[in-house]
Amino acid sequence: MAKINFGGTIEEVVTREEFPMEMAVNVLQNETIAIIGYGVQGPAQALNLRDNGFNVIVGQRKGSKTWDKAVAHGWLPGETLFEIEEAVKKGTIIQFLLSDAGQIALWPSIKQYITKGKTLYFSHGFGITFKDQTGIIPSPDVDVILAAPKGSGTSVRRLFLQGKGINASYAVFQDATGNAKGKAIALGIGVGAGYLFETDFKKEVYSDLTGERGTLMGAIAGIFEAQYEVLRSKGHTPSEAFNETVEELTQSLMPLVAENGMDWMYANCSTTAQRGALDWKKKFKAATLPVFKELYDSVASGAEAKRTIDTCSKPDYREKLAEELKELRDSELWQAGAAVRSLRPEKATVEASMIN
Repeated sequence: MAKINFGGTIEEVVTREEFPMEMAVNVLQNETIAIIGYGVQGPAQALNLRDNGFNVIVGQRKGSKTWDKAVAHGWLPGETLFEIEEAVKKGTIIQFLLSDAGQIALWPSIKQYITKGKTLYFSHGFGITFKDQTGIIPSPDVDVILAAPKGSGTSVRRLFLQGKGINASYAVFQDATGNAKGKAIALGIGVGAGYLFETDFKKEVYSDLTGERGTLMGAIAGIFEAQYEVLRSKGHTPSEAFNETVEELTQSLMPLVAENGMDWMYANCSTTAQRGALDWKKKFKAATLPVFKELYDSVASGAEAKRTIDTCSKPDYREKLAEELKELRDSELWQAGAAVRSLRPEKATVEASMIN
C-alpha cells in the first residue's frame, strides 16, 4: 500500500500500481459476482466489472424497466440475467446495490440464499450500520465487505470509459473466510476505482449522509437559491443571476479547484475576488458550522436513517419525489439554467475565466 500525506496525516491507500487489474481478476477468478439492483450504481459497476474481465451476472425482476435496461446493455436472459433470487443462488459474491429502502424490502426473501462462504458486498454502509432499523443482519459465516465509489453511477461509468478512475473507499465488516479484505480491494479496483482508502461501515455512512445533505447536494443547492434570490430581488436578470451563481462556479472555477486546489483557484482570480473571498469565507464558515454540527449529530443518532426509511418506504414515495423534483426543475433558477446551458457551444472546452 502507498503511504500518502493527507494534510499532515499519513494514510495508507491502495492504487492500481500495487494492485493492478490483473491481480484483481486473479483474486476473483473463481467467483461469480451477482449484481442485485440495476438502478443507480448497479449498471456502472456491472458493466465496468464485465469490461474488466470478471464473471458477472445480474439479478432483476423480469418485466421491470430495469430488466429491459439490463437487456439493452447486453445482459442475456437465462445466461447472465436472472430473476433476483436465482441470481443470488448462483452468485458467490452478492453485490447488494438496491436503494436503502429496496434493500430493506428485499432482504427477507434473499438472506436464506447468502450461505456459508459467500460474500455480501455493499457500496454504502447504511443497511449494516443501522441494522436495528433495517433488519439487515447477515449470517456470521459470510464475508461482509464494502467498496464505495465517491460519486454517482453515471460518474463511475463515464470516468471508466474515459480511461480514468474514481476515488473509492473500502471496508470489512465480517471476515468469515480470511480473504474478505483482498476481495473488497479487488472489487473496488474492478468497479473502476483509481485508488481506495480504508474505512469502516459506520464512518462511510456517517460521512456519506453528511456530505449528501451538506456540501455535495443539500447545502450547495440552498446556497444557489439564496444568492440567486438576492440578485433577482436587486434587479439582476435571470441570466445574469444564474451565470454569477451557478455557471461560473461549475464551468470555470470548480475545474480549477479540482485541478490544483482552492488556493490555486484563488491565485488565478483577480485580486478583488481574492480579497473578498478570503474575507467572506470566514463569515460563511461561522454561519454554517453550527448547521453542519447539527447535521452530523442527526446522522450519528440514527434520525436521518429513520427519516429516510420512513419516507422512502411509503407506497407513494416516488410520486411525491417526482413532484418535489418537478418543483425544483420548474423554478426560475433552474429554468434559467436550462436556457444558459442551451447556449453552450457543443464541444466547448472548459476555460479558466477570471472573476472581475
